[in-house]
Amino acid sequence: MSQLEIKDLHVSIEDKEILKGLSLTLKQGEIHAIMGPNGTGKSTLAYTLMGHPNYTVTSGEVLLDGENVLEMEPDERSRAGVFLAFQYPVAIPGVTVANFLRSAVNSRRRAENPEDKGMPIPEFRKMLKEKMDALKMDHNFAGRYLNDGFSGGEKKRAEILQMATLKPRFAILDETDSGLDIDALRIVSEGVNALSGPELGVLVITHYQRLLNYIKPQFVHVMMGGRIVESGGPELALHLEEHGYDWLREKADEAAA
Repeated sequence: MSQLEIKDLHVSIEDKEILKGLSLTLKQGEIHAIMGPNGTGKSTLAYTLMGHPNYTVTSGEVLLDGENVLEMEPDERSRAGVFLAFQYPVAIPGVTVANFLRSAVNSRRRAENPEDKGMPIPEFRKMLKEKMDALKMDHNFAGRYLNDGFSGGEKKRAEILQMATLKPRFAILDETDSGLDIDALRIVSEGVNALSGPELGVLVITHYQRLLNYIKPQFVHVMMGGRIVESGGPELALHLEEHGYDWLREKADEAAA
């Protein structure tokens, strides 16, 4: 069983420290949720794990089965099995969903074997249709330009389809519920749940309990001031929904001191 270990991670952006000693271990088969107010560093954690160049790691480690993730380029992290679903996916006019996904799959295959000529088109089409059927997606979706003119829900479903196609070991969902109405949230959550299992660890980053009504975490963590200040089970998210974050601010201040 693979595991992703974050150890005492300190991260800065433009010389301002955002993460201030964050530690977390995520194992395959587990679903963890990170909650917290705006500006606490939740998205900073997501982008740092995938190697965004604007975020500087000043100390700490991120280990994937003992291998230092921080020494890898973003594409190497992806091939190692780490996936990020963006809060605001970018549109790529002129590139269909199917072509984008086939390029991603073939790029990964060629990285593992430079002699690989790529997945044959009939094989890829069969695989893509199977993934779309599992996610209850219309096959016409594959012929549309990636995220171009997509609704918020369609963009997030495209991210989940990418996750299904690339089959990562660990998926980071950065505020996947952002901008979704209840129906879209339910559909996207059903897609995540369809992919969950013993070979996938999921880190859900969210502000709100409502997403966790659909994606059920075993572990919930609260971030404040660039650190995890409280951890618990699903009941912690319900407590936050009822009482907010004020009761944790004193604990966060004590940790900072």
